[in-house]
Order: sequence, then structure tokens, then C-alpha cells
Amino acid sequence: MQKLLLTSLFCIFGLTFVNAQRFGYIDTDYILKKMPEYKKAEDEIGQLSQAWEKEASEMAKGIEGMYAALQAEQVLLTDEMKTEREKAIKLKENELKEYQKKAFGFEGLLFLKKQELIKPVLDKIWDAADKVAKQNNLAIVFDKAGQLVMIYTDPRYDYTEFVLEALGLGDPNDTIKN
Repeated sequence: MQKLLLTSLFCIFGLTFVNAQRFGYIDTDYILKKMPEYKKAEDEIGQLSQAWEKEASEMAKGIEGMYAALQAEQVLLTDEMKTEREKAIKLKENELKEYQKKAFGFEGLLFLKKQELIKPVLDKIWDAADKVAKQNNLAIVFDKAGQLVMIYTDPRYDYTEFVLEALGLGDPNDTIKN
């Protein structure tokens, strides 16, 4: 009985130590803030977004003006003229909705522009993380900035600075020791 208990304890605890894997984490938000190409992409996306928002706002003001004109002239208009203006307003509202959907909707212009400008930057980070993981024999690298919730992180497993160094963005005065 004692041998069976000892053997099972060895199997449970002994084998887990043998198969221990190294892991680490990085903070992509921190890395992205240090990358000049990300800042440039964010600026370009912000400018495009503001231009599209301005155009949508001007369209909305035009619709409000049409409503105001209809309200002011309503007593002077025949039913047919009133119906015609209401149709024109509805048409402009639908145009505005389509424009907003085209610019800001799912897979709209903003989404596509973000994908076009930010994907290459993220690919650089993933390649650098892959390189760092292979150099440090890491089995798993977590992204602290993603959906993964980390209650506690030991700073000795933070490989963010290694990835920055691999990207050529590290601080030359820092000495990284692991």
C-alpha cells in the first residue's frame, strides 16, 4: 500500500516538475506607444475619421435645415408639396445613414484603413515576440494588454523590453538581465 501511495505521489508531483514550461508576457499597448509607425498610423486614422465625421455632421445640418424650412413654410404648402419635401428629407436621412455605415460601420472605410495601417505594425511585434520566445526558450507568451486577465504578474517574466530591443526601439542605456 505504501509503495502504491509513494508511486502515485511521485507520478503526480514528479512528472509535473519534469514537464514544467517557461512562459512570459509582453504588453503590446506599451510597445505600440513606443513605435513611431504606430503613432503615424493613428494620426492618419484620426485625420480621416475627423474628415468623415465633419462630412456626416454637415449632412446632418443640411437635414436639420430642411426640417426647419418645412416647419416654417408648412402652413403655406399644399399637401402634395409637403409630402414631396418630407420624401426629400427621408431620402437625405437615408443617404446620411448609408454614408455613416460606409465610413464607420463594420468593415467600413475606417475599419479597412485601420486594418491596412496597423496590421503591418502588429505583424512586426508578433515577429519580434516570436524571435524573443525562441531565444529565451519560452513555451508560452501572453499579451498583458489583450483580453487575457492577469491578476498578478511577476516582473521577471515581462519580455516587453526584449521585444522593444528586437524591434530596435529599446533604450540603449538599459541593460536587460534575465
